[in-house]
Amino acid sequence: MAEFGIRFFLCNILICVATGILLAVKYALRRHLTSRAQFSLWFPLLAVLAVPFLPFLPARLPQMPLWLDQLTSAVSPSLPAAAGKTASGTSAAAEQIYDFALSVSGKTPAAIGLALFWIWLCGVLALLFGSVQSAFRFHALKKSALPLQNNHVRLLYRNCLRELHIKRNLPIYSTAFLKSPIITGLCRPCIYLPIHLLSDLHTNTEASHFHTTDLRYMLLHELQHYKRKDALTGCLIHLAGILYWYNPLLRYARNEMRSDREIACDASVLELLDENEYEAYGHTLLNFAEKISHASFPFSAGISSTKKQMRKRILHISSYQKPSVRQKIKGCAVWSLLAIVLIGLSPMLSAYAAPPQHYHWNTTEQVTLLTVDSSPAVHAHFNKYEGSFVLYDYKNGIWRIYDPDQATLRTSPDSTYKIYDALFGLEEHIITADQSFMAWNQTAYPIEAWNADQDLYSAMRYSVNWYFQEIDRQLGLSAIRRYIRKIGYGNTCIPTNRTSYWMQSALKISPVEQVLLLRDLYDNRFAFSPENIDAVKNSICLFSSKDRRFYGKTGTGRVDGRDVNGWFIGYIEVFDDPYFFATHIQSSSNANGSKAAEITKAVLADLDLWP
Repeated sequence: MAEFGIRFFLCNILICVATGILLAVKYALRRHLTSRAQFSLWFPLLAVLAVPFLPFLPARLPQMPLWLDQLTSAVSPSLPAAAGKTASGTSAAAEQIYDFALSVSGKTPAAIGLALFWIWLCGVLALLFGSVQSAFRFHALKKSALPLQNNHVRLLYRNCLRELHIKRNLPIYSTAFLKSPIITGLCRPCIYLPIHLLSDLHTNTEASHFHTTDLRYMLLHELQHYKRKDALTGCLIHLAGILYWYNPLLRYARNEMRSDREIACDASVLELLDENEYEAYGHTLLNFAEKISHASFPFSAGISSTKKQMRKRILHISSYQKPSVRQKIKGCAVWSLLAIVLIGLSPMLSAYAAPPQHYHWNTTEQVTLLTVDSSPAVHAHFNKYEGSFVLYDYKNGIWRIYDPDQATLRTSPDSTYKIYDALFGLEEHIITADQSFMAWNQTAYPIEAWNADQDLYSAMRYSVNWYFQEIDRQLGLSAIRRYIRKIGYGNTCIPTNRTSYWMQSALKISPVEQVLLLRDLYDNRFAFSPENIDAVKNSICLFSSKDRRFYGKTGTGRVDGRDVNGWFIGYIEVFDDPYFFATHIQSSSNANGSKAAEITKAVLADLDLWP
């Protein structure tokens, strides 16, 4: 709930940007677009509003900066300057697996997120209650309504149906509980006419002609709503108003949508009329402005409007001209460009609002599931932890997976990401295989091993944050994003905060993806310098003997002083045959890289891969 509150709040910020873009386009091109085109511009926005509630991630488009990291990460250690010419020469053949991590804060965002969630939910429930009341009122109206008996009006109605080429005979009723005509119903649309309009049809010939004409215009208007499916549009606008009730810009936009809907419907009616009838149609709205009121049923469409909307409609009618082909083409072009821009925001909105994402993995290789029944020992190793173990037999193309659902769940990589961060630094010559020295800047860090000069091997062994943060500082945000996309690292989301984006932040990856990337690293499918690939491999080498070599990197996610996310990834070469693995565990506490490494060794021993 707390996470949703923060994510949805950030979605609203981006949606305000999207709405602002749309309003600016509408204002700038108001004299060049037809009324229909201006109304159609709202549909891409309605599509964007649905994105935060989708259970899947839309097709990936270029990512924009993510701000979530700035709220969820409170760790920004000072960065030292790089210096020195020679490496310290720390041995890579270390049997001891070190696992160090700093804690990030999650308390304040959680409290804020929880408050935002409950405020939003209370507003949604209140508006839903109001909608239910409206539905009951409308149900009572339907029960009191009677089929239209006035033969003159029924004949007029049938003529309007023919005029609009509507073959469906829509039911029409009269009621005393409405002030203006409405059409309602998605599957079974019906038209309801107020009795007071019918009673105004006088016997006097001149007056009768006048009111019959008015009624014809009203019926044409309602039937145009039917042809344009405006009842469905009204439902979508109303639903958007409920879900985004605390967004003031969207409340304004919702009113503009309704106004544009009525103006577009007026334009559809005017296209049927002769030019000398435009004034009469406008007079119909003016004559009944005091008699009709804005419909209280959000799921209906009608001729009524607020006073402000009515004024806009009258001005539109007074200046209406039938659209030219050029205007229609221009409207289509603007709609297409705006749709691309607005829908381009959808990946970021989904990244903010969606629940934890799974990697959609399809393989033609053999997969063996290590289930509780088939491998009870593996299950016992995980004990109280949620998590997964993934092993890939490179030679035989066989996968062994414990808990396939967790194996595709994307979570923060924590310090396992440093494998690739080092590779990026090597590729950009920030460090080299022979000269990877960085001088400690005398800042006191809570982990003693960090308070010393480092090279690639010691920094990887002790998981020294400041070393890799300095690499990132020199790389720059654009280079980091370019490399992340090049290798396809997880969800490829990199926020603006470069100091902690891999620590319980926006960047996410699954165990299966960890193994796939390790395989690509082993084969150098990235087309990087072979010397740099070898340097990274050597930096994560933990054990070496005649028949086996063991490579790995831990990662720990620590939130408010509790270890909640543990990783151990790497590969083991047995007589030069590589087996790639990734172990991930989660818990409310004591889920760290060291525990993940312990589980990994135990499972590898069960599979006769660990001595």
